[in-house]
Amino acid sequence: MTIYPKGYGPPGWVLKISDGAKTAVATFAAGCFWGVEEAFKRVPGVIGTRVGYIGGNTSNPDYRSVCRGDTGHAEACEVTFDSERVSYQQLLEIFWNIHDPTQLNRQGYDVGSQYRSGIFYHDPEQKAMAERSLKIIQSRYSRPVVTSVEPATRFWEAEDYHQGYLAERPGGYCHVDMGKVDSIIRRMKER
Repeated sequence: MTIYPKGYGPPGWVLKISDGAKTAVATFAAGCFWGVEEAFKRVPGVIGTRVGYIGGNTSNPDYRSVCRGDTGHAEACEVTFDSERVSYQQLLEIFWNIHDPTQLNRQGYDVGSQYRSGIFYHDPEQKAMAERSLKIIQSRYSRPVVTSVEPATRFWEAEDYHQGYLAERPGGYCHVDMGKVDSIIRRMKER
C-alpha cells in the first residue's frame, strides 16, 4: 500500500492506494488551479490531485510571489491517476475542454502569466500525445492555440488552503464549467 504526501485531499487526509493500481502522474496548467483541480477530481480513475506551481525560475514559490509575477511559475494541478481506469488521452480531453487555450496568460477574470495554458509532460509518451492533441485542437480554432508543451520540472505544492479549495467552498469563483466536465465524463463512461 502506498501512502501519498499531504495535499492529495483535504488537509490532514492521507490517500492509500492498493498495490495493484498502475499509477501515473500528469500535470496541467489551465488558469486558476482551483477549478482545474475540481475538474480532474471528478474523473473516475483519478486517484489524487494537488495544486501548486511549476515552470518558474525560483525555489519555494508562494502564492503572493507567483501572483506578483516574480517567479515565472504557472498555477497547475498535478494529477495522480490509475492508468488502467483512465488514460492520459482522456485527461487531455478534459484539459482542452476546461479552458480557452487561445487566451494568452488569462482565463476568465484571472489575468497574468501564472494563468497560462500548459501541459507539463513526465515522459516521452506523454510528450508525443500532448503534441499530437495540440495539433488536433489547433485545427478546431481560427485563433492560435497558445498552450505550451514543456517537460515537467519541480512541482511546488501550494499552500494548504488552496488544496481542495472548491470542495471546501462550493460557491467559490471558478472559470471552469463543471456541468461541461460532468457531461464529458458521462460520454467517456459510455465509450
